[in-house]
Amino acid sequence: MHGGNDKAGQGSDRREARLAAEAAGWRLDRALAAAIPTLSRERLKALVSAGAVDVDGRPERDPSRKMKGGEAVGVSVPEPRPAEAQGQDIPIRIVFEDAHLLVVDKPAGLVVHPAAGNLDGTLVNALLHHCAGRLSGIGGVARPGIVHRIDKDTSGLLVVAKTDRAHAGLAAQFQKHTIGRRYRAVVSGLPTPPAGRIETNLARSEANRQKIAVVEPPRGRHAVTHYRLLESLQKAALVECRLETGRTHQVRVHMAHIGHPLIGDPFYGQGRLADLCKRLGFQRQALHAASLEFEHPITSEILAFESPTPDDIQELLIALSPA
Repeated sequence: MHGGNDKAGQGSDRREARLAAEAAGWRLDRALAAAIPTLSRERLKALVSAGAVDVDGRPERDPSRKMKGGEAVGVSVPEPRPAEAQGQDIPIRIVFEDAHLLVVDKPAGLVVHPAAGNLDGTLVNALLHHCAGRLSGIGGVARPGIVHRIDKDTSGLLVVAKTDRAHAGLAAQFQKHTIGRRYRAVVSGLPTPPAGRIETNLARSEANRQKIAVVEPPRGRHAVTHYRLLESLQKAALVECRLETGRTHQVRVHMAHIGHPLIGDPFYGQGRLADLCKRLGFQRQALHAASLEFEHPITSEILAFESPTPDDIQELLIALSPA
């Protein structure tokens, strides 16, 4: 694919490229993402819909239009709007940072992104404060690039992009399922067999839109989790879950699906070991994003990180240890 020539205009960033022959039959947004890799496909899709893209000199607003290959394309990228969220001096543990990205060890209880009910006090607010003046316009807004999320009450590692180029590179790795993510979970009962592969489709529950449910194809999105037993406990087990895909609540739903819901999970845990959780003051799903491995999108270096099991899950493990 022929690379793009970035030409800065006044008040906007003009980028031009020519699609290669192999783009024939591709959607416009896909072809643009290959030709201008500094912008993510989702960002380009939004720009097409907004009328900021032209093909062979003619405006084009349909991101699904099929390309013939060889077209000259132009994208006018507007200056980033100020972030809607504001920076807040919230302590966060950063385990790696360079000019392109950072890796955060998120505590349980911290929401990743502002949303209804959590308009501030989030990881994004903390990152806006930490990265003040050093952010690009990811998604059209001057804010850190949240490439993936972990639930509010799940602790552990996640990677955040600081530039559009890093965001696009990381997003491509997530799409190809080449990013290594391993979780540690304390589940009810002893999984049998001690290792296995869980494969289902997942979708929003029709009965409760806050929950995710296992559904029959073609509904939902394909999801695969690999689990293995790490330690047998009293009426429970410590397991490692390796994500092949990354769907909302995936580990929580999949372990409940095979009859071993996470201890403390308010949605899928069905009150397992509720008395013990109450005595310990354990008020979240026992899930920790323990390891993260990926290729640096700029330097191509393989980066790997480990996060120690947090104190509250350690206390739970001690309480569940065989006498």
